[in-house]
Amino acid sequence: MTTLFDDIFKINSVDSARYDRVSRITAQSNSSSDIHLTLDINHELFPVSKNTNITVTLAQTLSLDGDVTMHSTGWREPKPDEQSLADDYDYVMYGTIYKFEESASDKV
Repeated sequence: MTTLFDDIFKINSVDSARYDRVSRITAQSNSSSDIHLTLDINHELFPVSKNTNITVTLAQTLSLDGDVTMHSTGWREPKPDEQSLADDYDYVMYGTIYKFEESASDKV
């Protein structure tokens, strides 16, 4: 299975003041009060508003069979008949997570 994390979040705030096409959202997990999310999204492609729910999934690869070779070769446009994890979502970001914050008791 390629999914590392999957949860539903309620958006607490949407800040669009800094950039033209990017909003920074903060959200709270519906399943745990310990999980908070801060994420930058392209609000022209994926408009969101406060108090709406979004599903966030982190995965090693978009490949349904778990093949991680795409990670070493980079993203490419899928073929018309090719299916991927991205087919299940309205908005997909591909890349590296550059920052996460750890806290006490093994919380990230």
